[in-house]
Amino acid sequence: MVGAGLSGIGAGRYLRTELPHKSFVILEGRAASGGTWDLFRYPGIRSDSDLTTFGYEFKPWREKEAIADAAQIVGYLRETATENGLDEHIRYHHRVQRASWSSETARWLVEVEQTDTGERRYFSAGWLFCAGGYYDYDEGYTPVFEGRDRFRGQVVHPQHWPEDLDYTGKKVVVIGSGATAVTLVPSMADDAAHVTMLQRTPTYVMPIPRVDKLANNLRRWFGDDRGHALARQKNIAKQRAIWLFAQRFPGKARQVIRRFNEERLPAGFPVDEHFNPPYNPWDQRLCAVPDGDLFRSIRNGDASVVTDRITTFTEDGILLESGRELEADIIVTATGLNIKLLGGIDLVVDGRAVDVSQSVAYRGVMLSGIPNLAMAIGYTNSSWTLKIGLLCDYFCRLLAHLDEHGHDAVWPVADPDMETRPLLDFGAGYVQRALDTLPKQGVAAPWLMSMNYYNDAKVLRRGAVVDEHLAFASATAPVTRERAVLAP
Repeated sequence: MVGAGLSGIGAGRYLRTELPHKSFVILEGRAASGGTWDLFRYPGIRSDSDLTTFGYEFKPWREKEAIADAAQIVGYLRETATENGLDEHIRYHHRVQRASWSSETARWLVEVEQTDTGERRYFSAGWLFCAGGYYDYDEGYTPVFEGRDRFRGQVVHPQHWPEDLDYTGKKVVVIGSGATAVTLVPSMADDAAHVTMLQRTPTYVMPIPRVDKLANNLRRWFGDDRGHALARQKNIAKQRAIWLFAQRFPGKARQVIRRFNEERLPAGFPVDEHFNPPYNPWDQRLCAVPDGDLFRSIRNGDASVVTDRITTFTEDGILLESGRELEADIIVTATGLNIKLLGGIDLVVDGRAVDVSQSVAYRGVMLSGIPNLAMAIGYTNSSWTLKIGLLCDYFCRLLAHLDEHGHDAVWPVADPDMETRPLLDFGAGYVQRALDTLPKQGVAAPWLMSMNYYNDAKVLRRGAVVDEHLAFASATAPVTRERAVLAP
C-alpha cells in the first residue's frame, strides 16, 4: 500500500479484518502518518465534510464537532492505526518511485527511495494499492503572477505554510475563492489588521453547523456504534439529496444558496458580485463555512472580498485590472493544488512503460490493462471516505476470489472502441488542468467512475465480484531471491 493517510489506514484495517492471513506493508514517503491532515499546517485547516461520514464506517467519530480541525482528524487516524495493529506495518521515509510488473512471477517489484538516507530499497508484492489520493503533495499550484519579484512583502502558498509566519497586525491578501481561501480568511482575520479575499471568480459558499446536534444525540441515545451508524446514514442521505436537488433544479439551488449568503452578510452587500458564480451549483464543490465564520468576519469588518483580475504585483501589493491597488504585507496564494495520480509512480508492465492516460477505470478501483493494481479515489460530490470504504470491501472480496480459484493475477480488459470521457466529471481547476494525464472512464457500468454511494454499495459491497471484463492468470515462473529482492 502506498500512503499512510486516510485511505491507506482505512485499507489496512479492512485487510487486517477481512483477510487476516494476508501480509502487507504501508509505504509512506513522509515522516508521519495522516496524509493531507498532517501535511497542511495553515491556520484554521479543517474538514469540509462532516466527520460522521468523512470518518470511517467502522470507527465512530466521538468528538462534539462534526466539522473537525486537522489535529482532531490526525488524532482519529492515528488512533485507528494503533487500534488495528497497523503501526508495525507502516514504513516511513519510503517514497515509491517505480513499480515493475512481471507476468512470469505475477509480482510487482517496487522501487523505493528511503528519503531520510537516500538509499534505494526494493519490495516484492503481489498487489499494489495506491492510497495516496490524487493530489501532488510536493507542490501546490501557483499561476505565474506578473511582477511577483517586485513585491517587498512575503508570498506564501498554503501547502508550504511557514511555522514562524507572524501576520499579527498585518494586511493580508488571500488569492483564491476555494475551500482553502474561505478557511484562511476568517482564521487569520482575528489577528491580522485586515484580510482581503481576492477572487477572479466567485464560489458557492454555504454556512453549515460545526456541531451536528442530532448525530451527537443519536450516539448518546443508542450508543457509539449504533448511533454512529444511524447518524452516518442520515448524513449520507442528506448529502445525496442536496446534490440531487442542485443537479435537477440548479436555478432553485442557486436561489437558496444566495438567500443563505444574503442573510449572513451586511445590509447592502453586493452578493451577486462576490457570491454568485457563473456556473451551476455542484459543477464544482461547494465550500462549507462552519457556523458562517467567513460571513461573520466580513460583517465585523475584519475581512473583505474583492472580485477582480490581477494585472501585476507591485512593491506594496497587487494592482488589479480595475485600476485599484490592494496593499499587502503578506500575499497568500490559495490558488489550488496539482493532481498527481497514483503518487506519480512510474509503472512498467512486462518491460513496457505504462501511460495511465490510455487506460480506463474499472468500478473506480482498477485500471484496464494493469494487473493487480488498485487505487483509492473518493467522491467529489460527497465525503471522500464513503467511497474508500466501499472499494476496500470490493478489493478484499476480489482477493478472496483469487485465492479461492487459484489465480495470481487479474486485470480489466476494455474494448478499444469503447466510448470514453474524462475520469472526473468535475469543473474544478485542478481537475481541468490534469485531464490529459488522467485515465478515462466509460459511459456505462462497470467503466463508470460512479459518484453515487447507494449504487456503489450495491455493486462494490453486495454485487458480483467478477464479470466478463476481468481477465485472470497464474504465475508461470516461481519467485526466487534473484527475481525479487525483498526488503525486511
